[in-house]
Amino acid sequence: MLELPVPDAAALAQSSRLAGLVEREIAAAGGWIAFHRYMELALYAPDVGYYSSGAQKFGKGGDFITAPELTPLFGQTLAAQVAEIMCASHPAVIEAGAGSGVLAADLLRELERLDCLPESYGILELSAQLRARQRQTLATLDQKLLSRVVWLDVPPETFSGVLVGNEVLDAIPTHVIVVRGGELFERGVACSEAGAFGWADRPAQGAVREAARKLPPLPGMGDDGDAGAGAIDRSPCQSDDGEYVTEINLAAAAWVADWAARLLRGALLLFDYGYPRGEYYLPSRSRGTLMCHYRHRAHEDPFLWPGLNDITSSVDFTAMAEAGFDAGLDVLGYASQGQFLLNCGLIERVKGCGAEGSSAYARASVAAQRLTLPREMGELFKVLALGRGIDAPLTGFVRGDRTHKL
Repeated sequence: MLELPVPDAAALAQSSRLAGLVEREIAAAGGWIAFHRYMELALYAPDVGYYSSGAQKFGKGGDFITAPELTPLFGQTLAAQVAEIMCASHPAVIEAGAGSGVLAADLLRELERLDCLPESYGILELSAQLRARQRQTLATLDQKLLSRVVWLDVPPETFSGVLVGNEVLDAIPTHVIVVRGGELFERGVACSEAGAFGWADRPAQGAVREAARKLPPLPGMGDDGDAGAGAIDRSPCQSDDGEYVTEINLAAAAWVADWAARLLRGALLLFDYGYPRGEYYLPSRSRGTLMCHYRHRAHEDPFLWPGLNDITSSVDFTAMAEAGFDAGLDVLGYASQGQFLLNCGLIERVKGCGAEGSSAYARASVAAQRLTLPREMGELFKVLALGRGIDAPLTGFVRGDRTHKL
């Protein structure tokens, strides 16, 4: 069993306050809330949610590390693609969910070096605590760069340029569905008399059931999305308890569609871990992809210390591409993160870090391997580009484009 560091008293008090909030909402809803609502509260409830509290989230002292936190090479290499899209559309960038602000700083410095600074660099960040962290990080920029940064309370009504979303989609609250005994359920959360949260299932209805019809046939379900008759095959398709558990992220698809409606010309660049639909809903992936992160340890219990753990699910990139396409965008490319960064000149960036054999070159080489190797971040993470009014092929997808797999 995985051993986790015990939170301090202040953190446990925060978690207790969030648990009380969730418990009251469950009671008001009649004893059950859908998991996506629990996840929304656990991550974003004001002051006590994971992303709304003041605790450090990113880097060695937090719970996980993102590509920009790992090395400035990520932002420096991405800048080449951002510059290309701005030249084809409009010199503006918006970063959704900018974390600690490191990616914004790296992008701005490199775009200045490329003589392709945006007129504005908008940061859409809902967390006041993260905004403060971003301001602290970006304070290291010179005034020429810092003057272009603006924090946005809401998305602009219309926008041209580049939207960057790095590990945003995985943290958007998701619905969880279950096939069991030939029936389709939505998985939700209930609270025991002792105040403990636990899973509770109800027959899937409405938008969730309709979305399930679009998935590849799940174990025990017919092609039309209705539960099939008879016992479920308990081959590699099922977990030991005969269930098939997975996710449908309606909110993430709606997020993409919303940005698509706002985009006049330019592109959305979305980085995250996930799969195309044909790989996401494999029969062997019977436990779903829901995962929690605490102090650089991954576990599967979203009810442990609510508000202190990051909760994520992998991205169905087919659903994201469909959402953009249905809203009028073109699919400009889909590739592994490793291939995308190599296409954008990562090797050249490493060579520019120092003479071969120097300590700087060695550090850059190790970081580049973590970004690109299949056993590291290179294959698990993908890049999806959706755009409007962009005719020329994007550099990041000139080799290894997997759009045909969506």
